[in-house]
Amino acid sequence: MPSAKIIWTKIDEAPALATYALLPIVQAYTKNTGIEIEVSDISLAGRIIAHFPENLTEDQKQVDALGELGKLTQSAEANIIKLPNISASIPQLQSAIKELQDKGYDLPDYPEEPKTDVEKALQQRFAKVLGSAVNPVLREGNSDRRATTSVKRFAQSNPHRMMKPWPEGGSKTRVAHMTGNDFFGSEKSLTIEKSMGVNIEYTAPNGRVIRLIEDLRLLKGEVIDTAVMNVRALRSFFEKTINEAKAEDALLSLHLKATMMKISDPIMFGHAVSVYYKDALVKHANTLNQIGANLNNGLADVEDKLDRLPADKKTEILADIQAVYKTHPALAMVDSRKGITNLHVPNNVIIDASMPNVVRDGGRMWNNDDELQDTIAMIPDRSYATIYGAIIDDCKKHGQFDPSTMGSVSNVGLMAKKAEEYGSHDKTFEAPADGTIRVIDPSGFTMMEQSVEKGDIFRMCQTKDAPIQDWVKLAVTRAKASGSPAVFWLDESRGHDQEIIKKVNVYLRSYDISTLQIHIMKPVEAMNFSLERVRRGEDTISVTGNVLRDYLTDLFPILELGTSARMLSIVPLMRGGGLFETGAGGSAPKHVQQFLQEGHLRWDSLGEYCALVPSFEQVARVSDNSKATVLADTLDQAISTYLENAKSPSRKVNELDNRGSTFYLSLYWAQALAAQDDDAEMKARFESIAQKLKENEVAIAEELIAAQGKPMDIGGYFKPDDIKTHTAMCPSETLNSILGGI
Repeated sequence: MPSAKIIWTKIDEAPALATYALLPIVQAYTKNTGIEIEVSDISLAGRIIAHFPENLTEDQKQVDALGELGKLTQSAEANIIKLPNISASIPQLQSAIKELQDKGYDLPDYPEEPKTDVEKALQQRFAKVLGSAVNPVLREGNSDRRATTSVKRFAQSNPHRMMKPWPEGGSKTRVAHMTGNDFFGSEKSLTIEKSMGVNIEYTAPNGRVIRLIEDLRLLKGEVIDTAVMNVRALRSFFEKTINEAKAEDALLSLHLKATMMKISDPIMFGHAVSVYYKDALVKHANTLNQIGANLNNGLADVEDKLDRLPADKKTEILADIQAVYKTHPALAMVDSRKGITNLHVPNNVIIDASMPNVVRDGGRMWNNDDELQDTIAMIPDRSYATIYGAIIDDCKKHGQFDPSTMGSVSNVGLMAKKAEEYGSHDKTFEAPADGTIRVIDPSGFTMMEQSVEKGDIFRMCQTKDAPIQDWVKLAVTRAKASGSPAVFWLDESRGHDQEIIKKVNVYLRSYDISTLQIHIMKPVEAMNFSLERVRRGEDTISVTGNVLRDYLTDLFPILELGTSARMLSIVPLMRGGGLFETGAGGSAPKHVQQFLQEGHLRWDSLGEYCALVPSFEQVARVSDNSKATVLADTLDQAISTYLENAKSPSRKVNELDNRGSTFYLSLYWAQALAAQDDDAEMKARFESIAQKLKENEVAIAEELIAAQGKPMDIGGYFKPDDIKTHTAMCPSETLNSILGGI
């Protein structure tokens, strides 16, 4: 029998918990089909352990699974199901290290402010697991992300109930962004004419040179950019917007991505904290500096480190912090019961999840009284802030969207070979002093330069030519297959986009697009074009760079489907393999919190179900495995039945949760396998399985509900105990027995 391997990634938080329920079913149903399911641990904890093996026991050590998967993506045999993983901020990294240390792992602490060469080297090692460490390694192809027909049909027939009306009397909500001296305004870009190695150097006014990067390899045809965020202008913007929010009696909120943009956005977050709490922080600057408070990690880091002070001094500083709230605008809250604000921790409010919720909630966020209130959303850089401004303006004019009638906005995203990994790479720096940062070719010629002031954020970005060609091809393919317009969201007034537009126009000539609607529009124009079609119930394909891909594939699915976890994301790898992503994990921490408190996991694994279908189809193509075709076809049928019967997880305890949903998926899948006539052996095998599952449906459902309503101990957050978590996620002995008999 033809054999093939599907790699299932072990990741973090809610999708990791859900795997304990789903994966045993997938493994059972694929027995004797020539398909092997192999688990690969790329979780945050797994990545930390793999990078620091020197003091660990043999039982504790783990292979560098991410590195191995990176190599696999270069093979046509690659078939990877990639679930959402933590893109770790520094506070998350520190929490994970502490948990592992408590479990007996002899790991070093993360050095926040390295002073010695050893500490600096240690910080660089930890940098490999921070931020968007996984995606650049695995995404060796561009992204085709959309809702399947059955998912969209179900969403329109059963619209989610989370949409809140925009106030008829008008809304104060708006997006505030900088008007100059930001990344957008300073961006310079060029296309490399021949392959070479370049250096990036900082030059001080006195001529002193610091080499930031040596021999950075560039390929012919790739696009490189440099840009600078001027922090003096940034702080002025924050100060101005804080005053405006106070005058307008609106909540103040900050929307960044301090996980994916692991260098630039934490710095900008820290400046927002510094400006908002300036009165208290300036007064106690010396003390806070002595205890090592790091504003880039949010107010929580300040409060945590106050424990190092005498009680009376701690009380004094906390009182001064509280006094700030009396003279400043109220902050949007993450958890009003615990006093956790938008500025508490940088990874609590992630723009691609937070801004869709602002739209969904009628232009509002939660205030300290646990009520929804209009907000001024600060998104400093203009590169993409304007698209959120456009959708908010549209809602002010036309009201809330209707999930029962609205069209879809799918996405073809440029992301292969680390394309446009703004802020998450090793080419982002905080300027040590006033001066100039240059990109210098092998002859010593300055290719690009940026003037900087002390503390400014410099970044350089690369986008290789081959991924751009593949991206254009994928856009044309999707436009032909769907019949929908494909819109490239590109702005000719922006340095980077100018170079990309030139290439898009060249590569489009390779295809007959005479019958297709393909457009190039500025992001605001593209947003307005898409929204007009959405409100008419029409579909549009957004063709975007990597960051906009990230933002739009949360924005529209959250409005259309209630969650981006229900999206299908296919990444045709450039070497012929396939990466199948399973939705977004922005809400995953809240789901874990609820599960630990009351034993109810509301994570929707529909993304995982959907990803399995093209994964099986790929097995069938590559290995000529007819059983894989049967598994794909029947799983697709089961997903439709699952949706028609409304078996998605409830948000409330003692109702259907993820475990129950996955049970029903297994029931419908077994029934579809028993009903098909393409494979007699599988039909015979699953007739009895389907019968047993149906006969025991009530008993299994009751056992799964009975497991809820009480706190859960899974032995850890970042590295849960396998036995405890399996017990918690597979509590039905009846179901376990049936699966064990396959």
